[in-house]
Amino acid sequence: MKKRETKAERAVRVQKVLELLDLEYGTDYRCYLEYETPWQLLIAVILSAQCTDARVNLVTRDLFQKYDTLEKFAAADQEELEKDIHSIGFYRMKAKNIISCCRRLVTEYGGQVPPEMEELTSLAGVGRKTANVIRGNIYHMPSIVVDTHVKRISRKLGFAKEEDPEKIEYELMKVLPQDHWILWNIHIITLGRTICTARSPKCGQCFLREYCPSREDLG
Repeated sequence: MKKRETKAERAVRVQKVLELLDLEYGTDYRCYLEYETPWQLLIAVILSAQCTDARVNLVTRDLFQKYDTLEKFAAADQEELEKDIHSIGFYRMKAKNIISCCRRLVTEYGGQVPPEMEELTSLAGVGRKTANVIRGNIYHMPSIVVDTHVKRISRKLGFAKEEDPEKIEYELMKVLPQDHWILWNIHIITLGRTICTARSPKCGQCFLREYCPSREDLG
């Protein structure tokens, strides 16, 4: 039977993993979605649900030129906006949520994107993941964004056990130091897209292999 890892042993392993991620990917904060203003990032993240960042960036390049103010999104015709974002999944619901969200930002928040979790998640189309992207990238608040890569790889590393993204967020808060909360998402997205892919993880090429309990035994 495999020996159960103690809290002290896991803390050491967490530190090693973070050091290797920093060494491999650096410690600069970066967002894969293209934006110039907080409200543009908010809209881009709403669009990114069940869609790739690359596809969202293709759409928003034209979208943010057509609707170059928050007020234009708030006043947008839903059917027209649906056509503008038609190549993105769930475009009808996303168009409805974007218009509703932007209207509230204009009427209740003076055109500003609020920083508080409760206020953000009260906006149409905004869950904890989207709120944490805003809090981390715009307001530089320590935030853990749990997307599909973070959920899958955090569980593979043994840093989380839950299935629910919000519960995983709280698990990771206990495991990771605050100065790596934002970086965790940035690093793990890169790792998940290049090495630890969902369908065929390249364990033999992974620089975290020594510290991953889920690594494949390559002999």
